[in-house]
Order: sequence, then C-alpha cells, then structure tokens
Amino acid sequence: MATKTYDLIVIGGGPGGYVAAIRGAQLGLKTLCVEREYMGGVCLNWGCIPSKALIAASGLVERMRHAETMGITVKGVEVDVPKMQEWKAGIIKKLTGGVASLVKGNGGEILMGEAKFTGPKTLSVKTANGTETVEATKGIIVATGATPIQIPGFTPDGKVIISAREAVSLQAAPKRMVLIGGGVIGMELGMVYQKLGTKVTVVEMMDQLLPGTDKDLVRVVEKRFTKAGGEVLLKAKAAGCTVNGSVATVKVEHEGQTKSLEAECVLVAVGFRPNSGSLGLDAAGVKTDQRGHVTVNSRFESNVKGVYAIGDVCGPPYLAHKASKEGEIAVEIIAGHKSERDWRAMPAAIFTDPEIATVGISEEQAKKEGKKVRIGKFPLSVSGRAMSVGETDGFIKTIVDADSHEVLGVGIVGHEASDLISESALALEMCAFAEDVALTIHPHPTLGEGVMESFKHALGEAVHVMNR
Repeated sequence: MATKTYDLIVIGGGPGGYVAAIRGAQLGLKTLCVEREYMGGVCLNWGCIPSKALIAASGLVERMRHAETMGITVKGVEVDVPKMQEWKAGIIKKLTGGVASLVKGNGGEILMGEAKFTGPKTLSVKTANGTETVEATKGIIVATGATPIQIPGFTPDGKVIISAREAVSLQAAPKRMVLIGGGVIGMELGMVYQKLGTKVTVVEMMDQLLPGTDKDLVRVVEKRFTKAGGEVLLKAKAAGCTVNGSVATVKVEHEGQTKSLEAECVLVAVGFRPNSGSLGLDAAGVKTDQRGHVTVNSRFESNVKGVYAIGDVCGPPYLAHKASKEGEIAVEIIAGHKSERDWRAMPAAIFTDPEIATVGISEEQAKKEGKKVRIGKFPLSVSGRAMSVGETDGFIKTIVDADSHEVLGVGIVGHEASDLISESALALEMCAFAEDVALTIHPHPTLGEGVMESFKHALGEAVHVMNR
C-alpha cells in the first residue's frame, strides 16, 4: 500500500491530540489524527467527563436526602445505578461524536489504529483492515496520554479489583470499597459511591489525603468524608490482596500492625504512567526520561527535529486543559507561528465534596521558597450566597507578596470551587496585584464575592470578616 503523506500527524485523539488536530486543520495543515481506541481519550470516555457526571448524580441524591433542612420532604429516594450509567453513556456518546465531527469539519482526517514509528517522519498504523504507512512532512505530535499504574498483588480483574476505568461503569454500588490511594481519582470516585451507600476505606501511603494539595484545603474534604462514615488510613501500605468469590481481603500495614480489610470492591488509584512504550520511539531516536515521559523543550520539541510531545506523555501535571493548551502551542509552532509555553498560571480542580481548586503557589510552597507573604481568608460560613444554597463548608485563601502585594496563589475549597478559580488564574496570568481584585466590584449575592473579600482580607481591608 502506498504511503500517505500529510503535513501534520497527531498520535492520540484525547484532549491534547484532538485539539491539536483541529487547530492544525484550522491553520491550513493537511492533518491526520491517529487514535487506537476511541476519540476523546481517557478524559471523555472514562476519566474527566464520566466521573463528573456520576459526581453530579450522586451529589443530587445527597441533596435530596438532606432537603428537609430547607423544609422540603423527599420520600422514597431510590437510585437506579444501571439507568444512571445509561445517562452517563449518553453524555459520552454525544461528546466523543462531537469531537470526531469537529476534526473532520475543520478539514482533518481520522484513522483508527495503533501507530508505531518506523523513522523520524514515518509511522506504520495497524488498523482493523490491515497496516497503513503514513508520513508527516512538517511534524508528528505524540499525544498518547497515560494509563493507570498497577501495583504488585492488585492486578485489576475488572470485577473485584478495579481501576478508574471500571469504577466509572459499575452497575451497582458495592457495600464496601477499599481505595488504594487517596489521591484525586480515588477520592473523587470514592465519594461518589459513598453517597450511593458504600462504606469506603482509604489506604494512603503519604501523611495526608490528596498529596501535594494544601493541607488546609484537604482538611475540609477529609472532615466531610469521615463524617459521612469514611475511614482514612494514612502512612499505610497495601501489602497484598486475595479474592474469594466476590469478596477481596486486603492486607494493610498501618501503625506497626497488619490489618485485614474486606470489601466487594478494591479500587486501585495510585497514579498514572505515560503511554510511550509501544510507540517504537527508538526507531525515530526519540528520548524519554526514566519514567517513560518524552523529554521536550519549551516548544514541546523532542530531541528529534519534527517530533513533538504534549499532554500526559511528556510529564505532569496530568491535566486535560494543560494537554489542550500544549497541543495548540505545538501546532502553531509547526505551522510557523511564534508560540511557546509561556503561561504563568496552570489552575487545577479536584471534584471531591466539597471541591478544591488551586492556582499559583500555596502558602507552604511560598514559605519553602523564602517568600514573605500575606494570607487572606474568607470562610464560606459567612457568605450569604453559600448559606442560601446550603453549602457553607470551606473557604477562599489568597497568597500575596507581603511587600508588592503581587498575587502569588489562590486556593479554594467549597461549593463550585472549580468555577471560582478562573478569576484567580486570570489574575496571575496578568501579573495582577491584590488591589486589582479587591477593587473590582463583584455582584451580590454570589460566591465570587468571597474571592474579592479574601484579597481584601490579605490587605487588612475586609468588610465581612474580621481583619487580622
């Protein structure tokens, strides 16, 4: 079969890859997107979107069960998990179909198959109908993402021992669940099933849940999780697991003792590793680090001219919006535009209950870097809007330079934190000062007022909370 030639080939159809393909086609490049499994990648199919759908559904169940505090009596709340999964599947189908339509609508092509480098500019693609050879004259972008890490003794069987992939598609809420890993994925999905009636125990090796996140923010989430019946084992090691029928027994080393935890479901969520091993990178001479990430510069170029990498495959943080932005930049560079990685702020959101969102540096990071800072804090417990929607847990925390008042970071834990953080991301991107946000009029009554008040608090000018 003759070699097909393109200007740009993108390997991977996830949030980095499909965005790169769309942008490439928009810029007039003859573009091909190669995807081995499904358009939308992990994010749309069993990551970001399906998990958030289940989070929303389980959150609605929780609100209905506690609606009596608002004078609303709801009787006989029943959860049809298979029907919930059908609803979630409908969302996925609509979004993945939309992604494919956008690539094609902008003039790009899609080839379903597994790509492998045969040289710096050529790929062999194994499809359902045979193997095709394709070539890129201007650039190849590796956007193959990452996959869940497996740990010894906990190989997923898809039924009792599962990964996040299976966790978003369970047809019933298990009576008991053990989470191996108290990170973002584990806590998000664990709290979904907790709301649906599952007894959840978290086994985390580090000294806190959601490692790497400001401990002040995490405490609010942990308090709600344990209040709802969750159990947390910190500085604990999952030492092994045996499965007998539909029940697993997990051995855990904790506080000098070995404990046995029984559960119908064991969710292993200890992180991700890059999908780079099957790409034949050696054939192109592309280098990776010890963990398998493709090493790139600020223009997302690998050590081989014409080969680029974006998203999870080139390193953390593993964020869909980071991959999308990197895809746009890489394509613009390939098309001859002046572009490179120059952002100041990369926001992150954790969809636990309540949500956590951050941007910039934390108070702890600032102190480690020897920065003299002012901290502003606005508790949602005094927010009129938070009270009116029954969501008063949490706070908004701002970190500003003590002398210049430049915005250094913001952390939010509370209702709709994921939406509230964007204002602060813009503030950091524009090199704003605390006064810029504090003097900006925010509408009342809103949760966003809390951002303004928190910055005012850092300046000692807060009105609705006592200043330090």
